[in-house]
Amino acid sequence: MNPGRRIIDICGVVPGSSFDTRSMITDERIPERAIAGPAGVGTSVRRSDAVDASPQTTKAVIEQALAADFFTIEHHNGYEHIRQTTRYPTEWFDRIIGIENKPDLKRPGELTRQLQVDISLGLFDAVILATKTHVTRAHLNRIPDAVGVWQFNPDTDNRTIIRQPAELATGTPGIELGSDQSDHTEIHPVSSKEKTRARRRIAERAYGKGWRNYTLPSCAHAETQPDGRPYCTEFDCVINPAQSCDTECPAHTHAEPPQYNKAKVRDARSPWNHDPPGARYRQSGLDRFK
Repeated sequence: MNPGRRIIDICGVVPGSSFDTRSMITDERIPERAIAGPAGVGTSVRRSDAVDASPQTTKAVIEQALAADFFTIEHHNGYEHIRQTTRYPTEWFDRIIGIENKPDLKRPGELTRQLQVDISLGLFDAVILATKTHVTRAHLNRIPDAVGVWQFNPDTDNRTIIRQPAELATGTPGIELGSDQSDHTEIHPVSSKEKTRARRRIAERAYGKGWRNYTLPSCAHAETQPDGRPYCTEFDCVINPAQSCDTECPAHTHAEPPQYNKAKVRDARSPWNHDPPGARYRQSGLDRFK
């Protein structure tokens, strides 16, 4: 089972006590199947046995883990064996916050259902709804009580906390809501172990996305703010290049993208480590080398 398959708008990962250790392994996502598999730092296994999955999936996971410097290849008796290069730091993240961005509550769509799924499953430590809409009591009545509510103005960066989120029980079994039938709703029990693996998969996916990995707009009106976010001087607002900027914009004026020292800004604002040296250990686990 693979719980928590729906896509949430924003996933915030709060660093834990072992974050620095995680940041030194790789800046890429470490696949969950590689973490949970039988290969360890002091235990090498045949390549075909390194991942509990189909041959095609096993091959893909091993290649990704090798590229991330989490797996290494050894040869024993003429066979390739797989071993982890370092112990996975299980406490590298402390909390995972899920934020659903719904600017217009007049057209909620499947919002209530999505939030109910998040609360019932309990993969996130807290779930928050962010909206530009003026939040009324009627709106709050349609939103599950455990969901926090932020009223956020993207033009001014002003945020008003309407309701604090409840702390969800991430360490206990959960229920994943399935499809709604005419007389019932399908439910799928999710064990604590499955939730632990799903949370780790979510955190790794977020970590592997990196820091501000979008391309800045090729427009004369584009600038960057001190924190690195792209800003449009024509419309006087922070922008999402993937959604707001293209040649269809009436104010688009082709120019080179704005320049800024991304590495300097990133290092000052985030503990995320770009292109770390990696971690490899010999079979004894004592000698480290690059």
